[in-house]
Amino acid sequence: MRNESGFSLLEVLVSTAIMLAVTAGVFSVMNPSNGAYSQEPEVADMQQRLRVGADTLYKDLVMAGAGAYNGTMSGSLEYFFATVLPYRNGSANDDPPGSFKPDTITLMYVPNTNAQTTLAGNGPSQKSSEVAVNQDPGCPNADPLCGFSEGMQALIYDQTGNYDTFTVTNVQDNPMHLQHNSDKFTYTNYDNTAKIVQMASHTYYLKADAANQLYQLMHYDGGLGPDIPVVDNVVGLNFDYYGDPQPAQLIKPLSDLVGPWTTYGPKPPALNQTFSAYPNGENCVFQVQGGLQVPRLAVLGGGGSQLVKLTAANLTDGPWCPDANNPNKWDADLLRVRKIVVTLRVQSALASLRGPASALFSVGGTSRSSTRWVPDQEVRFQVTPRNMNLGR
Repeated sequence: MRNESGFSLLEVLVSTAIMLAVTAGVFSVMNPSNGAYSQEPEVADMQQRLRVGADTLYKDLVMAGAGAYNGTMSGSLEYFFATVLPYRNGSANDDPPGSFKPDTITLMYVPNTNAQTTLAGNGPSQKSSEVAVNQDPGCPNADPLCGFSEGMQALIYDQTGNYDTFTVTNVQDNPMHLQHNSDKFTYTNYDNTAKIVQMASHTYYLKADAANQLYQLMHYDGGLGPDIPVVDNVVGLNFDYYGDPQPAQLIKPLSDLVGPWTTYGPKPPALNQTFSAYPNGENCVFQVQGGLQVPRLAVLGGGGSQLVKLTAANLTDGPWCPDANNPNKWDADLLRVRKIVVTLRVQSALASLRGPASALFSVGGTSRSSTRWVPDQEVRFQVTPRNMNLGR
């Protein structure tokens, strides 16, 4: 046969098949790498959101219960009222007293401040009211309002378990004008022994709007301002509470002028006096039996000193402080809280990196290829607020 230049049809088909096989192999290697480029930045972003959420919660949780350190009624606020509440409190959108929400917490404490003094006369008589304050030791010199300023959050409390939160809305020489933070204000007969201090209040909760695919860790500062988001794409938030199994005990006579008088909680009145709807000599943590003031709360978990987990039933069934008739009442067992365990879970911001709803994904996405999945990430940590563990 006569030689001719070029390739036969068979040779072309074989070479094309080889080329396609090699190309397919190259793309099969590159495809996972391409997916990794989209996954790794998202994983890093999720870890950063976990860090921000955990750090934000920790810095306020560890301060819960910190009280005044100047003048009278100083020491942990746990000797007066509960400063950790498993619901939203102190705003126009309060949860009802006795609520329990595993994904919501309210914390209160006194920050580093000179605004710590006592009332000069009676406390607020209505939701918006003027109050005068004393120039107690520790107040800034030549400041008739002891460091209080407009926009500051203020806390008034006494030794009976009563407390109210306000925002300073107007400052004069003395008095100043206060606006109660909650719509449920009722008159409390605060006298000139009641303490008024600058307060830090923080409510954290999970916002889950499935219709708009909006999941956020939210924060409210206890004042008159709006709620603000802290971290996006938070799909899980849970607070567990661990408390002292032993009931509050009296540790010194009520006649002593300087406290604390109890291991925790407000001291009871004298045997011939009453602070509230409780009988003479009693309050939410103490009762009178045989002429003696004894614990009202029960022993939990068989006693001992090991912390016990506080259930929703423990924290919503009373006894109520200051009493069951008070619209701002709270469960006395909240005074037992010594440790809070937080579980925080975040998801990928991209639905294309989430598979169907399952143990891996709280909220399902659109991806059907497991090689492109970025599962939810979760962190669990515990906090023992130092000012709620002074007696342990």
